[in-house]
Amino acid sequence: MDDPDLLALARAQWRWRGKDRPPFAQVPAQGQLSVWDFPRPPELVRDKREILVFWEKTLVAQTRGAWAIRETAHPPTFYLPMSDVKNGLLRPAGRGSFCEWKGPALYWDLMDGERRLPQVAWSYPKPLAGAEPLADCIAFYAHHLDCTVDGAHVVAQSGGFYGGWITPDLSGPFKGEPNSSHW
Repeated sequence: MDDPDLLALARAQWRWRGKDRPPFAQVPAQGQLSVWDFPRPPELVRDKREILVFWEKTLVAQTRGAWAIRETAHPPTFYLPMSDVKNGLLRPAGRGSFCEWKGPALYWDLMDGERRLPQVAWSYPKPLAGAEPLADCIAFYAHHLDCTVDGAHVVAQSGGFYGGWITPDLSGPFKGEPNSSHW
């Protein structure tokens, strides 16, 4: 998106920006973070917890150097360094999308012999200003993978488009759940 006016318009559409919680937000339990306290535009936070991604019994990725993207109403999306992904498993999926905060995305398939998981990951090789640390990273949809964050099992964010990972240290509700399209 080269038009700064269109980019500004896309960014201005969001009502909830982490400054206050809506009345329907869950009250976080002790030790939990509310996704309604995350800002918009999103923040990039270095996360040193151990992250594991398995495809059945195949270890796809392991890292302690992920970037967590925290955005209002969303569980964090974890961007893992490409160097921490097992060689030979990723293939370009031939499609992309655009995020008003991060820029143009490329999608990836996981391939292992005859096995294939289509469009299970995405990356931002040429991110917008403010998202530069993501240039050499990749994020995975958890829907068909077994993912953990410091041993806690990840639940995939609802909806086919969102890639956040829900862990026990978060309170919602989360974007992507039924009736959340107006958030």
